[in-house]
Amino acid sequence: MNTVTETTPSRFIRVREVLNRIGIGRSTLYDWINPQSPRFDCHFPKPVKIGTNAVAWLESDIDEWIMQRVNANKL
Repeated sequence: MNTVTETTPSRFIRVREVLNRIGIGRSTLYDWINPQSPRFDCHFPKPVKIGTNAVAWLESDIDEWIMQRVNANKL
């Protein structure tokens, strides 16, 4: 499995790009990151606060999560 090292360049991606990359809706994403939701996914990457009212995800975290899902389905 590919693991991201600290020297791997990464960038922040915003909600719209996360949604496009993984093919889900906005409400599903917010359910996955909300510990109060019955649909909470503790394995999904946590957002990073990048401003007063802005969050983003590290692209490398999203890529790694996608690969984990793919590998889990190959078993």
